[in-house]
Amino acid sequence: MKLFQRTQRSLFGEILDWMLTPLLLLWPISLALTWLVAQNLANKPFDRALIDNAQVLAQYVQIGADHRLHFALPQPASELLRADEADNVYYQVLGAQGEFLSGARALPAPPEASLRPGEPQLRDAEYRGLPVRVAALRVPVEGASGSALVQVAETRDKRSVLAAEIIKGVMLPQFAILPLAVLLVWLALVRGIRPLSELERRIRKRRPDDLSPLDEGAVPQEVGPLVDSVNDLLTRLKDSIAIQKRFLADAAHQLKTPLAGLRMQADLAQRPGASEAELKQSLQQIGRASMRATHTVNQLLSLARAEGSNAELARQACDLARITQEAVREAVPRALERRIDLGYDGPEPGQRAVQLRGNPTLLHEMARNLVDNALKYTPSSAERAGVVTARVRGDYAQGTLTLQVEDNGPGIAPAERAHVLQPFYRVLGNGVDGSGLGLPIVEEIARQHQASVGIEDAHPGEQPPGTRFTVRFASALELSRHP
Repeated sequence: MKLFQRTQRSLFGEILDWMLTPLLLLWPISLALTWLVAQNLANKPFDRALIDNAQVLAQYVQIGADHRLHFALPQPASELLRADEADNVYYQVLGAQGEFLSGARALPAPPEASLRPGEPQLRDAEYRGLPVRVAALRVPVEGASGSALVQVAETRDKRSVLAAEIIKGVMLPQFAILPLAVLLVWLALVRGIRPLSELERRIRKRRPDDLSPLDEGAVPQEVGPLVDSVNDLLTRLKDSIAIQKRFLADAAHQLKTPLAGLRMQADLAQRPGASEAELKQSLQQIGRASMRATHTVNQLLSLARAEGSNAELARQACDLARITQEAVREAVPRALERRIDLGYDGPEPGQRAVQLRGNPTLLHEMARNLVDNALKYTPSSAERAGVVTARVRGDYAQGTLTLQVEDNGPGIAPAERAHVLQPFYRVLGNGVDGSGLGLPIVEEIARQHQASVGIEDAHPGEQPPGTRFTVRFASALELSRHP
């Protein structure tokens, strides 16, 4: 239960509530316990005096010549019982048969079952409507057939005064200590919360483009995980912004050339005296430039989608054989146009060995780019037909799954293989029009699926050697067995 309710949660207020609430609730309990302890302390010295008085009076119980018990209190002892001005002291002496011998006749008798000879008993009682403290003592008398009962009672005024003095001595300092404790708690919380305020101040002073990590050493240990999570978010945000900036720069760079070509051809088509043949040629150039710009835009969008996709959220069960067959099927019209023999070699869809968890859209984009790249760089003629083959190999027992696309084209020199996976890098002298983005897209998608991309000669020792791209899913077994 919180004593202070707020419309908006405050860490400072929450801690203050949970520290002060038990303190304020336990304070009345402390008062009650202090009162009980004070009563016990106040009773002890006066109870001791009552027992001593009862033992003194017991010495004056004697057996007379008639063999009966008698009680004769000397004057000094009688004066001793009346020496206290704060309280009234009463006594009572009863014989072995309960007969009254001396003192206050109406003083209540103790429970006989709980009274043992020679052992004093203390109890609270009432006499003449006043609360009294009574000490009772059963006294065996030599020569008598029974034992006498001696009781000494005293009113409780001194005890109440002493208990009140004890309580004042204990509780009055608490009234001064409690506000001081609240103040110290407040100051301790202010000091404890100060690092959070400093962290807030540093964050507010940051420039909008400053995404550097926060200093974890400047905050308390308990806030360290929060700062670590914020740093992770800043890192991911920084990467996302970098991807967006790179995409904009790449798009501007790649679209500049086709757009300039479009503008130049449009100017040529509008020049005075242009013939119909020249106008037709300009329109054809405009068409090719627009197709090149469209292809570049599509490749840029694919690269941005691959770099910015959330693979963890988008993963699902995928059939690599079916995805590869679909990519090959889509490329058949282009292969027929270029007179290239395009085929698929591998298991049929649905088999366990070709299953993995991944993003089907990105995997399809990867297979399509590999096939498209092979078709683009593989020449075909009547003397030597171009051949492109897409293969899927899977071994469920060994946990291996690979996708290969090979051709019988001119191949890639070993010195160039490390660069063709970089954005916008193109091998010079091949005479092929491209954007240099297809293979970087393959590399990025493979990375997100914990796969590696290898490049080697498809036909070593032959001329031309051809090229084989191999995407190897190292964690295919784990992915395929995932429920």
